[in-house]
Amino acid sequence: MKITKKEVEYVARLARLALSGAEKEKMTAQLDSILQYMDTLNKLDTKKVEPTSHVLPLKNVWREDVTKLSYAREEILANAPEQAEGFYKVKKVIE
Repeated sequence: MKITKKEVEYVARLARLALSGAEKEKMTAQLDSILQYMDTLNKLDTKKVEPTSHVLPLKNVWREDVTKLSYAREEILANAPEQAEGFYKVKKVIE
């Protein structure tokens, strides 16, 4: 598949990228090279290859859900620059 300069300009516009003429030429060549490589991969016979989501066999490793004591609120709030009613006090960010 041959990629055109017009397609590169379209993708750049979607990505909100301002590309110079030289950058457009470079991106056209690079994207075309990537697509040519992908085309060679499409020619491989993969009929006997099982679909996989990972190269290595993975399994979930779950830990036991155990409750444990936490730090005291006073100890946690000791580092707070400001506090109010037992909570961190922060500047308002939404008007």
